Amino acid sequence: MQIPILNGIYTDSEPDFRISYPVNLVPVSLSNGISAGYLRPGEGLVEEGTGPGADRGAINWNNKLYRVMGSKLVYISATGVLTVIGDVGNDGKPVTFDYSFDRLAIASNENLFYYDGTTLSQVTDPDLGTVLDVVWVDGYFMTTDGEFIVVTDLSDPFAVNPLKYGSSEVDPDPVVAVLKLRNEIYAINRHTIEVFDNVGGSLFPFARIDGAQIQKGCVGTHACCEFLESIAFVGSARNEQPGVYLGASSQTVKISTSEIDTLLSDLTDVQMSAIVLESRKDKNAQTLYLHLPDRTLAYDAFASQVTGSPVWYVLTSAINGFSQYRGRHFVWVYGKQVCADPTTGKYGHVDDTVSTHWGTKVRWEFGTTIIYNEGRHAIFHELELVALTGRIAEGITPTISTSYSLDGVTYSDSRSIQAGTTGQRQKRLVWRRQGSMDNWRIQRFSGDSDAHIAFARLEVQLEGLNY
Repeated sequence: MQIPILNGIYTDSEPDFRISYPVNLVPVSLSNGISAGYLRPGEGLVEEGTGPGADRGAINWNNKLYRVMGSKLVYISATGVLTVIGDVGNDGKPVTFDYSFDRLAIASNENLFYYDGTTLSQVTDPDLGTVLDVVWVDGYFMTTDGEFIVVTDLSDPFAVNPLKYGSSEVDPDPVVAVLKLRNEIYAINRHTIEVFDNVGGSLFPFARIDGAQIQKGCVGTHACCEFLESIAFVGSARNEQPGVYLGASSQTVKISTSEIDTLLSDLTDVQMSAIVLESRKDKNAQTLYLHLPDRTLAYDAFASQVTGSPVWYVLTSAINGFSQYRGRHFVWVYGKQVCADPTTGKYGHVDDTVSTHWGTKVRWEFGTTIIYNEGRHAIFHELELVALTGRIAEGITPTISTSYSLDGVTYSDSRSIQAGTTGQRQKRLVWRRQGSMDNWRIQRFSGDSDAHIAFARLEVQLEGLNY
């Protein structure tokens, strides 16, 4: 009997079934002859150095990697050597980068800075006001202070004319971010999103495209990004519970599930406004990362398209329970995917040959859907995980464990087996004499990054009893 493993089920204190997403394991939709999909280990984070503070953002500009770490703008070479360029202040929030033909712009600490490859300068024009976000479009650097949309002068990016202020006025909600998509500006408000196009003129040079307005908004400045040629954002309309949406040309598509929405509803308003959303395209995968305070939820666009339903999984840097995922601000540069730690300032790259995060072990876990024998008793004679074993680091003999629940809340004691060592590619992962069930049962499997294994299928040998 084959049991699905790409998603699991659990219950909570209320009478409700909830989805259990795999933790630090990535669901892959690929028919391999064993199953229609499998779980592969989440990528490891490999350290190359430590910067002057927690990572707050990154960009590839002119084929070079720039980051803001703590209060410092830094350049990191292809060999991992870090050079401090200058100070951009630090309010503890992520920064925004964008660039023109000759300048890199950084919105940091509610100020705007430019770097021309030699000199770091701050825009000090008092008409600029507070800078929450920045984008470059048609020769202008555009910012927002939460109330107005501000553009710099075409001939002088350090100058701002208050007569050229724009606004987003369909709804009196604050502007939280500005994004560019297909050379159109999206003014992202808390409950609405308005789209602007450059029409020129002596005053504010952008005009609203009325038919493109989106009737939902975003919870925070960094809770939105470009993804799949759309604007991905966490937000809602007025009097709605926040979810995760893709929006473009006045239309939205919801990609969050009821489980994701429930996790969002558990956040405070302050935690909600601090959500960071970022996208990553790598090989065949297009992934959206939803960074929450205690974990990151990842949405796989390709797998979702194949399966016809949203495919999510969980990333965490915890060895027990959940904690903040310590990979952030992914950038493709120097022929690799680089990232950094939002807590310690470590920086490096992702590596799919390991599962550790900055050299530290992390846990993985996945559960099954409900095993049901039409309300009759059953004895579990054997469980076998069909897996790709033998890809373990030299000198390590990892173990993996399983436990079960008869109510979706409490679980049995774990039973562990050895997962094999390097080269044991035909190692079978089998548990025998696994108890019984009276009605239904959920199985759960766990391990840590020492067990660098992909799982294709769960086979269960059970004996149904007619009572």
